[in-house]
Order: sequence, then C-alpha cells, then structure tokens
Amino acid sequence: MIGFLSRRVFESALILIGITFITFLLLFVLPADPVRQIAGRSATPEVIANIRHQLGLDLPFYQQYWRYFVNLLQGDFGRSYLQKSEVAELIKARLPASLLLMAAGIFAELLIGLAMGIISSLRRGGKTDNILMVVSFVGVSAPQFAVGILMLYFFAVKLAWFPIGGYGTWQHLVLPALTMGFMGAGWYSRMMRSSMLNVLEQDFIRTAKAKGLGKLKVIMRHAVPNAILPIIAMIGIDIGLFVSGMIVVESVFGWPGIGQLAWQAIQRVDIPIIMGVTLVAAFFIVIGNFIADVISIFVDPRIKLK
Repeated sequence: MIGFLSRRVFESALILIGITFITFLLLFVLPADPVRQIAGRSATPEVIANIRHQLGLDLPFYQQYWRYFVNLLQGDFGRSYLQKSEVAELIKARLPASLLLMAAGIFAELLIGLAMGIISSLRRGGKTDNILMVVSFVGVSAPQFAVGILMLYFFAVKLAWFPIGGYGTWQHLVLPALTMGFMGAGWYSRMMRSSMLNVLEQDFIRTAKAKGLGKLKVIMRHAVPNAILPIIAMIGIDIGLFVSGMIVVESVFGWPGIGQLAWQAIQRVDIPIIMGVTLVAAFFIVIGNFIADVISIFVDPRIKLK
C-alpha cells in the first residue's frame, strides 16, 4: 500500500507539472495581449513596452515559465494584472463557495441518479424504465447553461420558490446544485441501472432470495452495495467535471466562486488568475481520482494494487 500511494503521489505531481507547462504555453501563444488591457487604448508604445518589461512578458518563454514555476513551488501564484491582488488570496476567498457548490452538486446527482438507476433496473422494460432513461438522456445531453436558465425561469421567476441569484443561504444553493447535478444524474442513473441489472442476475442474489429475505433487504443489503463500486470511481472523475462546469453555472447564477473568477479573468486576459484557477482545478481532478482509487481498493479487496 505504501509503495502504491508513493507511486500515485509521484505520478500526480508529474501530471500537475505537465498541466502548468501546457497551460502556460497555450497562454503564451495566445494572440490577445494582456499588456494592452492594462495600459488602455491611449497608451503610447513606450508605456506599453515599460509595462511589458515590468511584468517580465518581454522575456523568452522558457525564462517566463521557469520564473513562474519557481515562484509556484514557494506558494506564489503571481499577482493579478488588473485586480492588483495576489492570485492566491483571490482564489482563497472564493474557493469555499465553489467547494460548497461542488459538494451540493455531487450530493444532488448521487441522490437523483442512484435512485433513478435503482428504480429503472427494478422496472426493466416497463413504462417507468423508459421514462427514466429518456430523462437521463436529456440530462447528459442538455447544456448546463440552458438547464440553468430554464431553472431560473420556472423556479425563480415564475414560481418564485428560490432567489434568482446570489449567495448566502441554502435557497441560493438549490438551483445551482441541481443544475450541476442534473447532467451527472443522467450518467449515474444509466450506469447504476446497468450495474444493478448485472448484479441482480448473480447467484448470491438468488441465494439470498431462496433464504427467504424480503425483496427490499435483498436489494439494499446485497444488490446495491455490489452495484455501486463503478460509481465510486466515477465520483473522482466528476470532481474535475464539476470544476470545469462551475465556470458556466457560477456565471449564470452569480455564484461568487472560482468559476466566476476564471470567467472574468478569461474576458480580461488576466493570465495569472487563469493559471491559478487552472492549477487549482487540476489539483482537484488529480486528488479526486486518487481518492477514488484508494476507496475502490478498500471497498473491493479483489482489486489488485499496481
């Protein structure tokens, strides 16, 4: 186990380093010029050149990247070009809101998706099964911004059940969490249905029924725990998807998280913030997959360490 964990930590570190390099390279070749955003339209060439020199943007790519990487190892994410604040402090201030939204979104997709998958597997081929599978197909296909706007229209504007946007109470959390969870619920329902159908055909299920156990006990005590293993690995992947999806959802609902921060930085070509948010998102993706792998080993002893 120690060797497995050490190897995974080393691999995760290499992945994060690779992500910083690729992201920095893409932003380096970006045609947009952040210096002109800072200097303004009326700035003279001398002012632009001076700002470019102060920010170190006149250096070759390898020097810029090495300086950024060395500062990153010291916990310095750089300073925002436009907000004139430390990127680490900006992310730190907004990260709790994003983590809250992520946790609520994962809870929503698990609650809805697993319930749909279990019910659908028990009603295989019936009308309920068909309806739930159509709903799951819509969930995985619909764009998040469209789902968010529709939820705002019906539940916030028409019915006035929830606030249109903002942050602070559980009412503000419901619609963004459901929007983020709706797509994941579609995936989970289809995967849980397939896994449940496979487990329900196993010999130990027939044995449990032959011993006289009730249908509910057979399902909840034997079928669901064995069918849920593929879901665990999917949760780790979902953490990464949620971080990327936050940019859209937080912008639609005015949620003050790192997704909204990233969107504002992209519009203004604020490279230090874009790099910082990308690295934080990559960190959560790597950690999510790492945790999913470790949990899978403890849940199913048949999985061998490699």
